[in-house]
Amino acid sequence: MKFPIFIENSRLPIWLSKIVPIDVYAFSFAIWVVCRGEMSDKTKNHETIHYVQQKEMLFIFQWLAYGAFWLVNFIRSGNGAEAYYKNPFEEEAYENDSNLEYLKNRKPYAWIKYI
Repeated sequence: MKFPIFIENSRLPIWLSKIVPIDVYAFSFAIWVVCRGEMSDKTKNHETIHYVQQKEMLFIFQWLAYGAFWLVNFIRSGNGAEAYYKNPFEEEAYENDSNLEYLKNRKPYAWIKYI
Protein backbone atom coordinates (compact mmCIF):
# COMPACT_ATOMS: atom_id res chain seq x y z
CA MET A 1 0.00 0.00 0.00
CA LYS A 2 1.25 3.48 -0.86
CA PHE A 3 1.18 6.23 1.74
CA PRO A 4 -0.26 8.64 2.44
CA ILE A 5 -3.80 7.56 1.70
CA PHE A 6 -5.79 10.38 0.08
CA ILE A 7 -9.44 10.80 1.07
CA GLU A 8 -11.33 13.32 -1.03
CA ASN A 9 -14.78 14.92 -0.71
CA SER A 10 -14.87 14.51 3.08
CA ARG A 11 -16.79 16.66 5.58
CA LEU A 12 -14.02 16.30 8.21
CA PRO A 13 -12.13 19.44 7.07
CA ILE A 14 -15.39 21.40 7.27
CA TRP A 15 -15.98 20.23 10.83
CA LEU A 16 -12.35 20.88 11.77
CA SER A 17 -12.68 24.45 10.42
CA LYS A 18 -15.25 25.14 13.15
CA ILE A 19 -12.66 24.64 15.93
CA VAL A 20 -9.38 25.91 14.42
CA PRO A 21 -8.46 29.48 13.42
CA ILE A 22 -8.31 28.83 9.64
CA ASP A 23 -10.61 27.50 6.95
CA VAL A 24 -9.29 23.95 6.50
CA TYR A 25 -9.36 22.61 2.95
CA ALA A 26 -7.17 19.56 3.59
CA PHE A 27 -5.12 18.10 6.42
CA SER A 28 -2.64 15.32 7.01
CA PHE A 29 -2.98 13.07 10.03
CA ALA A 30 -0.76 10.01 10.27
CA ILE A 31 -1.17 7.97 7.09
CA TRP A 32 -4.29 9.83 5.90
CA VAL A 33 -4.73 13.05 3.97
CA VAL A 34 -8.31 14.26 4.12
CA CYS A 35 -9.73 16.93 1.81
CA ARG A 36 -13.12 18.60 1.47
CA GLY A 37 -12.89 18.50 -2.33
CA GLU A 38 -10.76 16.92 -5.00
CA MET A 39 -7.04 17.47 -4.47
CA SER A 40 -4.77 19.15 -6.95
CA ASP A 41 -1.22 17.89 -7.34
CA LYS A 42 -0.09 20.96 -5.35
CA THR A 43 -2.41 20.09 -2.43
CA LYS A 44 -1.32 16.46 -2.51
CA ASN A 45 2.32 17.57 -2.45
CA HIS A 46 1.72 20.01 0.44
CA GLU A 47 0.00 17.36 2.54
CA THR A 48 2.55 14.68 1.62
CA ILE A 49 5.28 17.02 2.90
CA HIS A 50 3.40 17.01 6.21
CA TYR A 51 3.12 13.21 6.09
CA VAL A 52 6.91 12.95 5.65
CA GLN A 53 7.47 15.43 8.51
CA GLN A 54 5.24 13.33 10.75
CA LYS A 55 6.84 10.05 9.73
CA GLU A 56 10.39 11.26 10.38
CA MET A 57 9.32 12.34 13.88
CA LEU A 58 7.42 9.11 14.62
CA PHE A 59 4.12 10.97 14.23
CA ILE A 60 3.51 11.84 17.90
CA PHE A 61 6.61 14.01 18.24
CA GLN A 62 5.67 16.03 15.15
CA TRP A 63 2.17 16.58 16.52
CA LEU A 64 3.61 17.76 19.85
CA ALA A 65 6.15 20.03 18.14
CA TYR A 66 3.50 21.39 15.77
CA GLY A 67 1.29 22.28 18.73
CA ALA A 68 4.18 23.85 20.64
CA PHE A 69 5.22 26.00 17.66
CA TRP A 70 1.63 27.09 17.14
CA LEU A 71 1.23 28.00 20.82
CA VAL A 72 4.48 30.02 20.94
CA ASN A 73 3.51 31.87 17.76
CA PHE A 74 0.02 32.51 19.12
CA ILE A 75 1.42 33.94 22.35
CA ARG A 76 3.72 36.21 20.31
CA SER A 77 1.10 37.40 17.82
CA GLY A 78 -2.26 36.87 19.50
CA ASN A 79 -3.56 35.69 16.14
CA GLY A 80 -4.39 32.02 15.53
CA ALA A 81 -4.16 32.19 11.75
CA GLU A 82 -0.80 33.97 11.91
CA ALA A 83 0.44 31.37 14.39
CA TYR A 84 -0.55 28.67 11.88
CA TYR A 85 1.26 30.28 8.94
CA LYS A 86 4.42 30.95 11.00
CA ASN A 87 4.70 27.32 12.06
CA PRO A 88 7.94 25.92 10.54
CA PHE A 89 6.12 22.78 9.40
CA GLU A 90 3.68 24.92 7.43
CA GLU A 91 6.39 27.24 6.16
CA GLU A 92 8.28 24.31 4.64
CA ALA A 93 5.13 22.87 3.08
CA TYR A 94 3.87 26.18 1.65
CA GLU A 95 7.29 27.17 0.30
CA ASN A 96 7.70 23.85 -1.53
CA ASP A 97 4.20 22.63 -2.42
CA SER A 98 4.45 23.88 -6.02
CA ASN A 99 7.69 21.95 -6.56
CA LEU A 100 6.41 18.46 -7.30
CA GLU A 101 10.00 17.15 -7.25
CA TYR A 102 10.72 18.55 -3.77
CA LEU A 103 10.26 15.33 -1.84
CA LYS A 104 12.69 13.45 -4.08
CA ASN A 105 15.55 15.67 -2.88
CA ARG A 106 14.30 16.79 0.54
CA LYS A 107 16.74 16.25 3.39
CA PRO A 108 15.41 14.85 6.67
CA TYR A 109 14.22 17.47 9.14
CA ALA A 110 14.29 20.18 6.45
CA TRP A 111 11.63 22.08 8.42
CA ILE A 112 14.29 23.02 11.02
CA LYS A 113 15.66 25.75 8.76
CA TYR A 114 12.29 27.56 9.09
CA ILE A 115 12.59 28.04 12.86
